[in-house]
Amino acid sequence: MQPLLDAITALPAAPTEAQRLFHGRGGAFPGCEPWALDAYPPVFLLTSYQPATDDDLATIQSALAARWAELAPGEPLNLVFQHRDEVRATTQLLCGSVPDPHVVTAQGARFKVHLMRAMNHGLFLDMAEGRRWVREHVTRAVATRPGFKVLNLFAYTCAFSVVALQAGAAKVVNVDMAAGALNTGKQNHQLNGLTQGASFLPHDIFSSWGKIGREGPYDLIVLDPPTYQKGSFVAEKDYARLVRRLPGLLTPGGHALLCLNSPKLGPGFLHDLVAAEAPDLVFQGRLPNPAAFVDDEPERALKVLVYSSPSG
Repeated sequence: MQPLLDAITALPAAPTEAQRLFHGRGGAFPGCEPWALDAYPPVFLLTSYQPATDDDLATIQSALAARWAELAPGEPLNLVFQHRDEVRATTQLLCGSVPDPHVVTAQGARFKVHLMRAMNHGLFLDMAEGRRWVREHVTRAVATRPGFKVLNLFAYTCAFSVVALQAGAAKVVNVDMAAGALNTGKQNHQLNGLTQGASFLPHDIFSSWGKIGREGPYDLIVLDPPTYQKGSFVAEKDYARLVRRLPGLLTPGGHALLCLNSPKLGPGFLHDLVAAEAPDLVFQGRLPNPAAFVDDEPERALKVLVYSSPSG
């Protein structure tokens, strides 16, 4: 685990924004593949995708405590550890405490997170460049597209909605079948002083196309589904059902952000779906992932592809 310890020693400052600090899963640090370290200020989150020994945890905690004493003298170290496998997570507080409520900042927006429960924590750190692109795209587009409208499918806690509205979007329709996640999304809008423009539909997307269509058409559609969610979504068979709806939902010249976080499915999977289901859409490019999420096999890493509809 020496590369992880070296990364801790090299921390340049106390983190002020939510961010990944060490990404072993990308394979760039041989021997550290199970490990990830994130900052959700004022808390550090250490994650292992394999069982970790007490000695491992003690070594990492000691290194982090020593560096934290240098970066923030007198401030307590708050450290949460989570062991994850494909289906479950076990979480424990190693030292310090976790704020309740716990609100973090990312790229000028505030989000509520929860580190002590569930596998997902309320904000996906690897999607930082996707959120940045949405903010920049909407900021540019609203000058020529008054009434700019966004459809945010699989909205989770609505981070895309927050940044789109901050950038000047007139309306965002957030759809997710998890009502609890959408409730957190509502709180995220309130945290950022966004009281108008967002709607929240706690519905099964595949049973709600009529309502979704009546709210459109949309200048931007974000598709960020899970790779696999038992009983609701399997990328290999269900992503096509999303893509074929895009031409009927987009405005002329509108854009779609297609996201996929599967190590088994590369960008070619999405390209093939678009070619088969929405061949008129034009590929504009793949967004880079945050530098901290370096991966020695980019095909495995998060895919965020930008497509546009014909201008008409």
